[in-house]
Amino acid sequence: MTGTCLEQVRKKSPLIHNITNYVTVNDVANIILACGASPIMADEKEEVEEITALCQGLNINIGTLNQRTIGAMILAGKKANQLGNPVVFDPVGAGASTLRTQTALKLMEEIKFTAIRGNMSEIKTLAYGSGKTKGVDADQADSVTEENLETSIEFVKEFAGSTGCILAVTGAIDLVSDAERCYVIRNGKPQMGKITGTGCQLSGMLAAFLAANRDHPLQAAAEAVCAMGAAGELGWKALQPSEGNATYRNRIIDAVSQMDGQLLKEEAKYEIR
Repeated sequence: MTGTCLEQVRKKSPLIHNITNYVTVNDVANIILACGASPIMADEKEEVEEITALCQGLNINIGTLNQRTIGAMILAGKKANQLGNPVVFDPVGAGASTLRTQTALKLMEEIKFTAIRGNMSEIKTLAYGSGKTKGVDADQADSVTEENLETSIEFVKEFAGSTGCILAVTGAIDLVSDAERCYVIRNGKPQMGKITGTGCQLSGMLAAFLAANRDHPLQAAAEAVCAMGAAGELGWKALQPSEGNATYRNRIIDAVSQMDGQLLKEEAKYEIR
């Protein structure tokens, strides 16, 4: 990993349209700014196509799903496809309810996604049409471990091949894959799971990295995942004894804002299978 994809984000500063989770929308905007890109948030059907046309990338997140925004997601996604811009899908909680599952599958049918980022339970729901999650978290049985790593890699490569998009499966061990190669990434801290929105933030970053590195989408996706994990490690190291979750969230954003390509290259922990 060279860190060049992060440098390209800072150089090009792509504008990223986010139709995203209102629980984490502010953090998503801030992490996109921290990595060098620019965010815009719009989810009204009457303007999403115009907004998407101004942008270089689109991030769709179903974390706080409602009927009003489903149509907006489809319109924005199709406009981004028409323009040839990268589209990231974050199927938050797919498998937790019928509405979420059916909406995720419908979006997969209607929109050509460049990358999908989710936990293994969400990704399996997309692959098999049904599944189970613990709210918006992965079911324990779906966690990627050293014991099931080989079969997990095989699964993500196969599903990436069938969908024609990059999969970024995040958890204790992250897998970023197309049909041919899989980055096995071991950056991050377990405590990141105690902060609302680190996954949503990563999806926004992922859209920025893809928008700035169109010729190298797999490398860009892997660098984004490594950058977020490395920021979690650096942010945790910077915490003072009296500080907790709320400060940790800010420390992660700070770590991204201060990261350059060389630091990312030094901090990235990965192998390619």
